[in-house]
Amino acid sequence: MEEANQTGRLLFHFRPFSRLPEVQVLIFVFFLIMYVVSLSGNMSIFLTIWIHRCLHTPMYFFLANLASLEIFYSSTIAPLTLAGILSVERTAISLPGCGAQMFFFIFLGSADCILLAIMAYDRFVAICHPLRYTLIMSWRLCVQLALGSLLLGFILAMQLTVLIFRLPFCSSKEISLFYCDVLPVMRLACADTHVHEATLFVVSVIVLTIPFLLILLSYVFIAAAILKIRSAEGRHKAFSTCSSHLTVVLLQYGCTSLIYLCPSSSYSPERGQVISVVYTFITPMLNPLIYSMRNRELKDALKKAVMKLLLL
Repeated sequence: MEEANQTGRLLFHFRPFSRLPEVQVLIFVFFLIMYVVSLSGNMSIFLTIWIHRCLHTPMYFFLANLASLEIFYSSTIAPLTLAGILSVERTAISLPGCGAQMFFFIFLGSADCILLAIMAYDRFVAICHPLRYTLIMSWRLCVQLALGSLLLGFILAMQLTVLIFRLPFCSSKEISLFYCDVLPVMRLACADTHVHEATLFVVSVIVLTIPFLLILLSYVFIAAAILKIRSAEGRHKAFSTCSSHLTVVLLQYGCTSLIYLCPSSSYSPERGQVISVVYTFITPMLNPLIYSMRNRELKDALKKAVMKLLLL
């Protein structure tokens, strides 16, 4: 067996989207637009919340954290993917480089999913216990929850990445995706991966299933509380603060669950390629659009910021 793992000479190659240069250029343009919209949208949300003191509340604090996570998350994948699409030769990545990309992908993606569950808890407290909201959701607790999502994501990512890259890889091979994801890389190993697949499933349950069940439980109580509100205006206001978050949750958890909660034996590289584009390019682009369109306070703050920039 080739000892490429130890020498660092092992190179992985990403599978191109198409063999036709014209199609590759078209894909590059679409991906670049989505990446730029994602960066500008999430950066706008983060800066708007940072600048406007009226948005210095727990809900917008978590939203600003989500926007910053989305910026780093998409930047872990997009630049190398865009460079690879334009490259005449197949894009190669070293073993350490692949490990670094996988680590940050799992770390930021996990923190993102956990933070969405924390945001659901924030909405649960705001709607179901409005009189105790400021007491429960103190700034100290908000910071602890945000740091906790990062810490848990870091621990899970470190354990899973180290476990996978201790596997022996026989020679330079093609990854059936446009970045170093867990399942495609595991399939290149020259050893039994049942333990690693089981570990991936456990991590997926911790990151996807448990937070989603907590979100679902929160929204059951939220729905019950909204139905008790007598005025139609009050019900609409309460629902509007949750609808954008719920839309993002369905997008994020729906796509990732199709990959990481299905049996690894049923994994399809073609299906994985399409779904991966959704949660690495499309979802980070849509999230700021969804929040800015469905949230009146944020929309007004963004309009004021744009007007100030135009008047300068």
